[in-house]
Amino acid sequence: MRTKVLLRSAGLRLCPLLLTLGSAAQSAAATLEVTVVDQEGRPIDDVAVYATPASGGAAYVGGGEKAIMDQHDMQFVPHLLVVQAGAEVTFPNGDNVSHHVYSFSETKQFELKLYKGDVYPPVTFDRPGVVVLGCNIHDGMLGYIVVVDTPHFAKTDERGVAQLDGVSSGDYVLAAWTPRARPAALPPTQQITVGEGTVGAEIRITGRLSPAHEHKVSSLTWDRY
Repeated sequence: MRTKVLLRSAGLRLCPLLLTLGSAAQSAAATLEVTVVDQEGRPIDDVAVYATPASGGAAYVGGGEKAIMDQHDMQFVPHLLVVQAGAEVTFPNGDNVSHHVYSFSETKQFELKLYKGDVYPPVTFDRPGVVVLGCNIHDGMLGYIVVVDTPHFAKTDERGVAQLDGVSSGDYVLAAWTPRARPAALPPTQQITVGEGTVGAEIRITGRLSPAHEHKVSSLTWDRY
């Protein structure tokens, strides 16, 4: 009985230490807050932003993360989806009409023939790159999946801000992607050092941007990517 009491007492003394160590580990991770603007300094929303360790090495492979690219009102929702390499994406059709989803992109080619509801198994996206989605029935439907080889990614909000949480200290290569800019006009990557707390950065996209995607009246076409 005495041994049990001693063990319990030791456990009670260890708990505060473990909590302290856990808090210290969490505090070591920083938040990377990236603002994306155009050449006039105006915020740009719905831009994929991601940070990859500058040291390079083996690419990150996702551990079976899951994401959804839905279909509503004859458009892909979200219009732009960012996932880590190895993620599984499902393509439910929430419309009352059938869709025929496909991609000819080099990063991932696949086809989900005419269907309604949620009838197909998830599609695994295991290579980094951009995947352009279309519907063989409705030409106005365009969507994009950006596959990245890092767990540190986000999309900009209406303020043009993307918040990447849980970034460990170190040097990173920061990149951004949007279908509104042609590949040659996308901003160059930049290196940034992350310490503790919140680290700010700005990405400026210069040159002409296509208007934001609008259903049935799209300025974005397949031949751009």
